[in-house]
Amino acid sequence: MKPMKTISLLLSGAAVLATSATMAMAGGDFPPLAPLGEPPIPSDNPQTDAKVELGKILFWDPRLGGDASTACVTCHEPDQGWAFSDDLSRGYPGTVHWRNSQSVINSAYLGQLFWAGSAASLEKQAPSAAKGAVAGNGENDVMEARLAFIPEYRERFNDVFGTEWPLIGDAWRAIAAFERTLIVNDTPVDLYLAGDESALSEEQIAGMELFNGKAGCIQCHNGAQATDEKYYNLGVPTAERWQDDGLAQVTFRYEILAKGVTQEMYRELKEDPGLYFRTKEKADLGKFRTPPLRYTLYTAPYMHNGSFWDLEEVVEFYNAGGGSNDFTDGTMASSKTDLIKPLGLNEDEVENLVAFLEAFSGDELEVEAPKLPPYAPLD
Repeated sequence: MKPMKTISLLLSGAAVLATSATMAMAGGDFPPLAPLGEPPIPSDNPQTDAKVELGKILFWDPRLGGDASTACVTCHEPDQGWAFSDDLSRGYPGTVHWRNSQSVINSAYLGQLFWAGSAASLEKQAPSAAKGAVAGNGENDVMEARLAFIPEYRERFNDVFGTEWPLIGDAWRAIAAFERTLIVNDTPVDLYLAGDESALSEEQIAGMELFNGKAGCIQCHNGAQATDEKYYNLGVPTAERWQDDGLAQVTFRYEILAKGVTQEMYRELKEDPGLYFRTKEKADLGKFRTPPLRYTLYTAPYMHNGSFWDLEEVVEFYNAGGGSNDFTDGTMASSKTDLIKPLGLNEDEVENLVAFLEAFSGDELEVEAPKLPPYAPLD
């Protein structure tokens, strides 16, 4: 693993003035973009080198799942942006997932995980994925028993957590500890905001002014992670695979039934209800959490259903004022955010804005895959 790089959090006076001026152009008082510091560490799961190493091995181990075929890394591949480079993520064998896989890079800074914010921490995210029916499909007792039949795990869990036998809850804590080391905080944007005015090109600086001003991106993509972690319906078009992929359609119907909708909605829905699953408020149909912009250069396709395959497509979508779906045309609810409207960007401005978005990514984070420990009979 490459060593974590940390940069100064002190903005230069020039950067502060530029940020303030362009925020004013956007017509609102939003948290400015900021460089990332160290990730927050929960007091009930402190970091240790041994815990991080254990979590790394478990992140790669498919035995933390139903049929021992699907690991965390299956849907969060390092060479695919620590995500999955298809519109919908991989699913448990015999299924396909129903949403786009989000990167785990810098997820340590987020207060809400998953597209609809259904997990409040990495410790809660890990089991939700490993046990989800169309993801890992694991069962606690089966996964825990497998760990117990692996001598190296018994030794490592005892060393880290002081337990005689591996406990599944400790496995999630170890994975969360490893994920908190997957940090990229030395991007051109970080360096520029910390005072290095040479870190961004003229094109990227022009894109930053558009981001904070005419394009209005700062309204939702603000702060150090470039997300307000709020929920919006942008009119993202329907997932194409739900139209012609029978397996994806079956998964979608299963999910909306399992997560709870009315019988009428079950018969008529052709869109992902998003935040509605958590609130059961029709005003929240089709709303999803603002995704962070960091590391996005490597995480295409974009949006909750992978509708757009490069950053230029994303910018053109916003430039056109978003789109429409069943939740924005009056069929179900009228909840498209009024923050999204035609931007009037010309071709050069689109290119500048894309160039600035690319500057949120920096170098790819490479981690060598661990060797998985073998089973052995219990003594």
